[in-house]
Amino acid sequence: MTTGAVRLWRLRKDHMWMDAQVAPASAGVEVRICLDGEPIFTERFATRALAVDDADRRLRDLQRAGWTSHW
Repeated sequence: MTTGAVRLWRLRKDHMWMDAQVAPASAGVEVRICLDGEPIFTERFATRALAVDDADRRLRDLQRAGWTSHW
């Protein structure tokens, strides 16, 4: 996890793990989705609330695809 990043959730499936992190960015807040610790997706939002909403939506999609919560 990079400096200033906060993990929102972690999921596991088939010996893999996926994290969602939020971190301050130069223009707003960034959501990072990492697979086994490697970033696979990044998007910036104007506010933390918008970033968290997006991460929550992705969490629900992944859970429907068979990923399970793991902290």
